Amino acid sequence: MGSQDQKVAVVTGASKGIGAGLVDAYRKLGYAVVATSRSIAPGNDSGILAVRGDISDPATAERVIAAGVERFGRIDTLINNAGLFVAKPFTDYTADDYAAVTAVNLAGFFHITQLAIAHMLTQAGGHVVNLTTSLVDNANSKVPSVLASLTKGGLQSATKSLAIEYAKRGIRVNAVSPGTISTPMHAGDDRQALAALHPMGRMGEVSDIVDAVIYLERAPFVTGEILHVDGGVSAGH
Repeated sequence: MGSQDQKVAVVTGASKGIGAGLVDAYRKLGYAVVATSRSIAPGNDSGILAVRGDISDPATAERVIAAGVERFGRIDTLINNAGLFVAKPFTDYTADDYAAVTAVNLAGFFHITQLAIAHMLTQAGGHVVNLTTSLVDNANSKVPSVLASLTKGGLQSATKSLAIEYAKRGIRVNAVSPGTISTPMHAGDDRQALAALHPMGRMGEVSDIVDAVIYLERAPFVTGEILHVDGGVSAGH
């Protein structure tokens, strides 16, 4: 059981890459963390509660929030980091692709965010951060990705809608819109080609996204923001 004064962050997709970086960063801020993913395993840090499950399953969302409240007594921040990215020509997408991507990117976001905000309302405060993609605002013919635009674009719109809905009730909602980030997801890809997609000529690092999220965490007058961390992609080519 954590102290009732210790803030608590929930991180989805927390087992590797950006999610793992966010878990570490919030622990360094002094937060307790509820970390969830399909493959996450318990560790030795009593300030991290690992909850294994598929975020697209509403039962997982229920277990994550309930376990966090039971263990730590509160939920202050939710970071919707879990996501699927499938880049294909539009007509090559299958029914399974559509079902998988929408289940994680949309249903996964919806169920856990609804539960987290309901709890934040009892505390009269909280913060939600959604991870999207720069392709939402800056489509690229070299990276055909309609399912990413459909789902993550929905998250960007929902970010602004939720920010306004809850602005006077102490809950902030923001998003970080990354470019291509160097994570295990891109281990087998042509990294030089991926770097060339960005005006700055490099891929982003996990630390770039973590720093952006922590900035938003520490910015009490910022809500409804879509913070682009994309090496200049959002500015143009």
